[in-house]
Amino acid sequence: MYQPNAAHHRSWVNVSPDSDFSIQNLPFGIFTMSQRLPSLCSAIGDYIVDLKAVFDLGYFHTIDGLSGDVFTQKHLNHFIELGKNVTNAVRLRLSQILNTNFPENAQKEASQILILKSEVQLLLPLEIGDYTDFYSSRQHAFNVGSMFRDAANALLPNWLHLPVGYHGRASSIVVSETPIVRPHGQSKLPNIEQPVFGATKKLDFELEMAFVVGKNTNMGQAISVEQADDYIFGLALFNDWSARDIQAWEYVPLGPFLGKNFASTLAPWVVTLEALEPFRVANPVQEPRPLSYLQSADFCTYDVNLTVTIQSETMENPQIISASNFKNMYWNMRQQLAHHTVNGCNVRVGDLCASGTISGEQRDSFGSMLELAWQGTQPLSLSDGSQRSFVEDGDTITLSGFAEKDGVRVGFGEASGKISAARKS
Repeated sequence: MYQPNAAHHRSWVNVSPDSDFSIQNLPFGIFTMSQRLPSLCSAIGDYIVDLKAVFDLGYFHTIDGLSGDVFTQKHLNHFIELGKNVTNAVRLRLSQILNTNFPENAQKEASQILILKSEVQLLLPLEIGDYTDFYSSRQHAFNVGSMFRDAANALLPNWLHLPVGYHGRASSIVVSETPIVRPHGQSKLPNIEQPVFGATKKLDFELEMAFVVGKNTNMGQAISVEQADDYIFGLALFNDWSARDIQAWEYVPLGPFLGKNFASTLAPWVVTLEALEPFRVANPVQEPRPLSYLQSADFCTYDVNLTVTIQSETMENPQIISASNFKNMYWNMRQQLAHHTVNGCNVRVGDLCASGTISGEQRDSFGSMLELAWQGTQPLSLSDGSQRSFVEDGDTITLSGFAEKDGVRVGFGEASGKISAARKS
């Protein structure tokens, strides 16, 4: 049987070895261009693949349950809702069409499905009904707990027993390259008695990944760890922007609110679980052993290299400030989904669950400016001679990520946002 992830498969489309979008990837997204309504697409090399054009050429005619209308939607939700039997068949068929084994006399016709990425605009890929953010990197939780308490009490008593999370705001999730406006809110300095109102002085990024729910459930229905793969469609890069001074004043006793819900940036590409299958790695050891509903089979996380860059308006090139890895997660996404639904909470296609900040053990692998500059006490030096304790106006923060093994590279594109000054209140 033809396997789209096999390392020996090559495309007749010219794909650079360092491209995120190999024939083994084939992620899904939404694009538009001049005089063109939004449509579904995939990606290979420097091109997007127009899935409506693929359908119109008859290449999907053997796949039951498909109609041309599903490829002319503004979001991926209707396509995802068709189920993995259909979506995997679409991806498999694409890999056959784009493979060097596809007949040469048919490649010219098939080239009609390709459009240079530089000629299109990529849109928010999902209609996100609900959004949950977790807090599942042990190093990140330890770092933050050490700053605000002490190393001996860094992890709160519940942290090693369950994936901590909170319900976020879906309406302010935006696609990569959307400008981010510095938010206003209350903050309180330790040396003053009363809080003050104004623009945040401690704007931060958070290096995260998010998984997309691929099936609906009913209220009262729980998803087990073993069932989770059937309910997770794929993953995307995610930046949970944070106003640390607003967050610090407001979060007791109910957790994040205005310090988080002003904006989050999502990459335009959703990479399927099937594309990531070759990159599974062993889970971290979990002690104490989780309760039975959270016990996970081994090799349930992924080796994905993650990078954060910053570029001020006076820098010629972006500068890498963090290099982490998705395998630095203590609680994996299957455990997150099982915990999210164990009480009977229903989920819907297109719901988004973010990992929480992903930090490694070394300082240069920390996933937020709060950690990298250690709450402002160890500012970062940038190539233009400036320093950063937090993100400043005019800065562009870009997240990127890819997995690579045995000559196969599967990447996630970028999640990028530039900070603009706060609006006058």
